[in-house]
Amino acid sequence: MKKYNDTTYAILGILTTDCRSGYEIKSFIDNSLTHFWKISYGQIYPTLKLIEADELATVQITSDEGKPTRKEYSLTKKGMQALKEWLEQPLKQLPVERNEVLLKLFFGQHQTVEQTLQLLEDYQKKLKATYEKYEGIEEMISYYDNNKNDAKYWLFTLDYGKKVTEAALAWCEETIKNL
Repeated sequence: MKKYNDTTYAILGILTTDCRSGYEIKSFIDNSLTHFWKISYGQIYPTLKLIEADELATVQITSDEGKPTRKEYSLTKKGMQALKEWLEQPLKQLPVERNEVLLKLFFGQHQTVEQTLQLLEDYQKKLKATYEKYEGIEEMISYYDNNKNDAKYWLFTLDYGKKVTEAALAWCEETIKNL
C-alpha cells in the first residue's frame, strides 16, 4: 500500500470520529491534538483532496438552507485499512522536542541571571495554564465521552501531556532554586 505522511494518517484517524468537514477536522485538532500534533488549515485541505483522490475517503457535498455548501468526508474501507496498517507499524524514532526555553537556557551565560529567572518564571506560568487546560479537557472527555471507545485512548494521551507538564513544572522549580 502507498505510504503517506503522518498528517494524512492523523486526518484518516480524525475521520473515524464524528468530524466530516474541513472545519470540523480543524476544530477537532485545535481542541484535541494540538498539544502534541499541529496541523494547519493549509495542510488539511490538500490532504483531504489527496485522501479523496486516492479513494481513502468519499466526499459528499451538503448544503443547509441559508448556509454555504460544504464537503463532508467519510472514510472508505481502503482508508481504514491504510490507517490500520500505519498504526501497526513500529515507531521510526523517538519524538524530537523543539523547546525555545531550553535553547535560550543553553546559551544563558550570555544574559543576566535576572533575565534567565524571568524566562523560567514566564515558562512556569505558561505550563500552569496548560495544565489547567488539560484538566478542563479531561473533565470534558470524562463527562461527555466516557462511553465512547475513543475516550479511553484520548485520556491516555491527555495523561501523558499532564505528566510531562508536571515534570516540566518540577524542573522549573528546581532550576530556579539552583540559579
